[in-house]
Amino acid sequence: MSVKTVATAMALMLASAGIASAQSPTRIQQFKAWGAYSYNSAGSTVCYVLSVPTAKEPASVDHGDIFFIVSQRPGQNISYEPQAMMGYPLQASSKVNVTIDGKTFVMFTKDKAAWVENAAEEPALVAAMKGGTSMTVSATSGRGTNTSYSYSLSGISAALKQIETCK
Repeated sequence: MSVKTVATAMALMLASAGIASAQSPTRIQQFKAWGAYSYNSAGSTVCYVLSVPTAKEPASVDHGDIFFIVSQRPGQNISYEPQAMMGYPLQASSKVNVTIDGKTFVMFTKDKAAWVENAAEEPALVAAMKGGTSMTVSATSGRGTNTSYSYSLSGISAALKQIETCK
């Protein structure tokens, strides 16, 4: 992944988390389709893994920068929080569906991002990601366009292992 791609993802992630000041991310290591990164914010370290889609549908529209992130924020007692980040505003009150091996996880939306609707399901989603080979994320844009993104899960387990001791 390019530095521009990571910087864009970081800016989107910080904006969605309401964090105004943070340092640029440091790439820890790339694990096939997933990169592990960290940055310092307000005196604590935030670590995350990030990937970009291998396919975007419909192909005829400009999707902007699309990412799927799993973050660790020990200073905020947040462990392995999945988040979908879109390059466009999502339809208000819509849901994003993440499907891995026939199991679907529902995410709620706010602006250009989505989080697991039932936080108790976050560990199950992360476990499914570790055990799966591919993941599909389906969303509806603010304009009403149904979109779909395919992700490779190759390297996700190693990337998550890399950030498990984030402090």
